[in-house]
Amino acid sequence: MKLVSAARIRRAQEAVINGRPFSEALVEMLYNINEQLQVEDIDVPLTNVRPVKKVAIVVITGDRGLCGGFNNLIIKKAETRMAELKNLGLDFTVISVGKKGNSYFRRRDDALVDRFIEGGTFPTTKDAQAIADDVFSLFVTEEVDKVELVYAKFVSLIKSDPVIHTLLPLSPRGVVSDVNGKCVDAMEDEFFRLTTKEGKLVVERDSVRTKREALSPLLQFEQDPVQILDAMMPLYLNSQILRALQESLASELAARMNAMSNASDNAVELKKTLSMAYNRARQAKITGELLEIVAGAEALRQLD
Repeated sequence: MKLVSAARIRRAQEAVINGRPFSEALVEMLYNINEQLQVEDIDVPLTNVRPVKKVAIVVITGDRGLCGGFNNLIIKKAETRMAELKNLGLDFTVISVGKKGNSYFRRRDDALVDRFIEGGTFPTTKDAQAIADDVFSLFVTEEVDKVELVYAKFVSLIKSDPVIHTLLPLSPRGVVSDVNGKCVDAMEDEFFRLTTKEGKLVVERDSVRTKREALSPLLQFEQDPVQILDAMMPLYLNSQILRALQESLASELAARMNAMSNASDNAVELKKTLSMAYNRARQAKITGELLEIVAGAEALRQLD
């Protein structure tokens, strides 16, 4: 299992690394366009920031176990976020992706689950589109006012961090509030903390969003701005969800590889310990039998 995970993780890692630049560039462009349109009276449903009454949480877990605490950490992160929303007096619904998450939330009577989605062997745009369609429907019909992704962010082969990623609405202000004006963004919200420094991704809470050069205020759109955003927002949803699925898969494979490596090392150590215990017992038994033979021979000699 360690070798299989090691073989698969290279493909998953390449997908994560190759997909990040496009995903981040698309978000930057949407931010810039959205900021340009704030002064115009244009209604784009996916960018509407309204008072939050209900939040949709998309929880992405793995399909298999034997990967250490990978799935438990994601579920624990989701449970923590649900508790925060309850304390704020907000309703929430869950979209569970992955067999382990599905199994957990099916046993939870108090968790309102909108949909269970089975994960695939390797994430595709089709898988991401199925989740995006459900999220789009919930947000546009105003069944929910905010959508968050909970998944494992791939950092390295030995580390992955469960993060909360705000998917909708796309707000240039970076703050989404409830009906009472209280901010409902998670303190560890990865979406608004991502920035770049010297070509490397870093996370800073002080920076509201990625630093970049803004579009010129004199910029004029050839097409209608609504048409541009209507074309880009589905692409944004699909790319962000696909990225989360890819990061989660890479993190799962890395966790499984490390777990199986540790299991192999533990098995070797256990074999060594048991071998020593067996040899000691065997040696003690042989020594005891020799002592009995010697004692018997000595007794016979004395009788003679």
